[in-house]
Amino acid sequence: MHRVIYRFGEFAIDTGTRQLLAAAAERHLSPKAFELLLILIEFRSRAVSKTELQNRLWPSTFVGETNLATLVAEIRRALNDSAQDPAYVRTVHRFGYRFVAAVSGAAQGGDVARMFVRSADREFPLSEGVTVIGRAHDAGIRVDSGGVSRHHARIVVTRDRAHVEDLGSKNGTFVSGQVVNGSRALQDGDEIRVGPVALTFRVSPETVATETLN
Repeated sequence: MHRVIYRFGEFAIDTGTRQLLAAAAERHLSPKAFELLLILIEFRSRAVSKTELQNRLWPSTFVGETNLATLVAEIRRALNDSAQDPAYVRTVHRFGYRFVAAVSGAAQGGDVARMFVRSADREFPLSEGVTVIGRAHDAGIRVDSGGVSRHHARIVVTRDRAHVEDLGSKNGTFVSGQVVNGSRALQDGDEIRVGPVALTFRVSPETVATETLN
């Protein structure tokens, strides 16, 4: 299945392996910093407010602005970027941040369809293999809700098929209202409910492989 590799300057960010790379060597980022960088890249056509970033990174949780500033500083260190003369992440005074470098994004893989899971405010592309849903920082689809287990469920993609499996969660996994026992095949439009949170499984044709935006 497809993943996307975004390239900018000397760097590349791989959504499948969740790595930031420079000259094929990994630049370490914490999970939250990686997620923040990916959000800024995906919404690079505009400045993203601090409030929106906090809601995306820490939904239903109050955090101070210093948490966000700490992540931005971590990203700048990894990118060798400067707050005073930014090449990548620009501070928008009293508002938020914007990713300002030119980016090219290429879908990887040869399938004609892409699969993803959609929450209320995000899309999570699914690569071939296993993607875990849960509250843990290492979850591929991170759902920060009190009713969701750390490793709640997993989606297994094999070529053009996808299945969801519960991982012994406390509040169960449901597909279109039916409890998942064992493995359940997914169809386009299915609602996946993990605890109190509803996600939607989607399949769409892959029509554009590469895009470039300045």
